[in-house]
Formats: sequence, C-alpha cells, structure tokens
Amino acid sequence: MEERRELKTLEEVRAFKISEDRILHSATHEEILSGKTTDVYFIRTMEILRHLHLDNKEVTAEIFPRKAGLMAGTEEAVNILKDKNIHIWALPEGESFEPMDTVMRIKGPYSEFGIFETVILGSLASASGWATAARECLHACGDKPFICFGSRHVHPSVAPVMERAALIGGASNASCIVGAKLMGKEPVGTVPHAAFLIAGDTLTIAEAYDEITPEHQGRIILVDTFKDEVEEALRVAGLLKERLSGIRLDTPSERGGVTPALVREVRSRLDLEGYDHVKIFVSGGLYPEKIRILAEAGADAFGVGSYISSASPIDMTMDIKEIEGMHVAKRGRIPGLISNERLVKIK
Repeated sequence: MEERRELKTLEEVRAFKISEDRILHSATHEEILSGKTTDVYFIRTMEILRHLHLDNKEVTAEIFPRKAGLMAGTEEAVNILKDKNIHIWALPEGESFEPMDTVMRIKGPYSEFGIFETVILGSLASASGWATAARECLHACGDKPFICFGSRHVHPSVAPVMERAALIGGASNASCIVGAKLMGKEPVGTVPHAAFLIAGDTLTIAEAYDEITPEHQGRIILVDTFKDEVEEALRVAGLLKERLSGIRLDTPSERGGVTPALVREVRSRLDLEGYDHVKIFVSGGLYPEKIRILAEAGADAFGVGSYISSASPIDMTMDIKEIEGMHVAKRGRIPGLISNERLVKIK
C-alpha cells in the first residue's frame, strides 16, 4: 500500500519521485488522496498560510458550474474529504443545475480541504459532463432503453467513472464491469465482430451463444459482419426462432452506418417472417438526433459510446465566500453565500 500522508511542503513535492517500473500513468487512489494530483500552487498556498499562522482559519467555500447540466461526481468528491473536520452540503447526483448555481458548499478550516480543490473540481466537472450527455440521450430515447458503450473511448482509469455517470444520467446499463457494479448493476453486452470473424460465420457464433447462455438471459446477435443485414437477421432468426431476443445493427460508417431505411427494412422483413418478437438494437456513432430518427424508424434499444465519453467537462469553480463568518468575494463576485434550497447536508 502506498503512503497516503498528505503533501505539506514544496520540498516534499520535489522529493516525490516517479518509480522507474511504474506500469500505468494514471494516478492511484493513494496519490489522489495524498494531494499528489493537485495543482502545485495549493501546496505553496498552504506553506504561506502556515507561515502566517492563517492556515486554520474557518472558511466557507462554494462551488458553481459555468453552464447548465446534471450533477454527478458528488459521492466521489465527498469521499475524498470524508475524514476531514468539515461540513459539506451538496446537490444530489442526478439533479439538474443552471449556470452559477451553488452545487456544493464546504465549511471548515482551510487546512482541511484547501489542497483538494483541484481534484474535487475535476471529479465534479468530468462526471457532470458525462451525466449531462447521457441525460440528452435519455430524452432522445423516450421510453426505449440505451446502454453506455463508452469505455473504449477514454483512459481505462476513468472508464468506470464515466459509465457510472452515464447511469446517473439515465443509461439503462453499462458495459464496463466496474462502472456497472459501482451502481449495483450487472454489466451487459453482446458479442463483438472479432468473435464472428474468428469463427467465420454468424450462425456458428449464434448457435454457440445460445448453447452457453442461461435460459433466462436474452440472446442478441450482431448481424452486419459478413452479409446483408436483412439476410443475416433472417438467418439468425430462422436458427434461434423464439429464443432470439434481438438482433444488433452496427453497420460501419464506411457502409453508410445504420440508417432509418435499414431499420425499417429489417423490422418489416422480420415481421413478415413471423419474428415480430425480435427486437432491433442499434449502435455505432449514435447521438441524440440520430437516436430520435432511428427510434421513429423502429429501433427498440441503443448502444451509445462516444457521444457520452467525449462530452466536455462542465467547468466548475470554487470560491471562498466567508472567512470566520465575514462575507468575502473576489472582484466580480458577490460576497457571502449564494443560497440554493436544493443543497443537502451530507457531512
């Protein structure tokens, strides 16, 4: 277990060395909780305040966003400070906010949380951006489910954070194992093109999938690897019949992607052959407007990846608004606390 003692001085920063045999570049939990991922100027700030005997002054800080969105990352931010002698109020995860709303308030000695400003803001900014994008997809889907497939588009160290945020935003489930389990869910997914290419035929995989899958679990088969999607969908349906839950369309952009016309054709042909129980699951470069169009064409469920994973963080700012009970603010900001009745006392 790595040392979790918090950094106190710039000398300690200089003494911190990166091991030559380090495997991954991402920060460990211990590095985050000991302040090693903060902006270095917060360490300098604490040195100065200690020199002036001001480091333990009681302050109240408030965090606000620069644009509207959906709150996520609260749990992680609070956990970063769980052992600190402070009080925290925050907007619950899944709640919406407007620009400049107070989404979190922290009160206590500045020495208890000052060096963690960077990591708290980063946790809230990234997670809220991802949750907001997922909420946009939820609105586009209406009453149809969507699954987050975004892990492959982000660094693996934050993939669970991203997919957890997507679930807060409204995703029905996630494919990332850790991300889904963080929210008490079992991860879901079908089978990638790799399996079909290795086997050499869609039906070979479909049959094996059926044989190894428990009866209570659905069977959704990818149908765009080798043949025309309609032809392949009918071949799979003919093989599995009532045991087939759905087919998945993931036609690449090089072939025009998944279009409304393709969805309508697949739906019509399946229905004509008596396979109206087979659902159509679509994925591949989906975004809210395309989801709406494909849903109208007959798609039943969606896999969304890059639209969520590439969502921009929602910039968060922390301001000190009170010092020892006195209202303060930097130029351009209003001194004193900015009320938000939806804040909940967490700590």
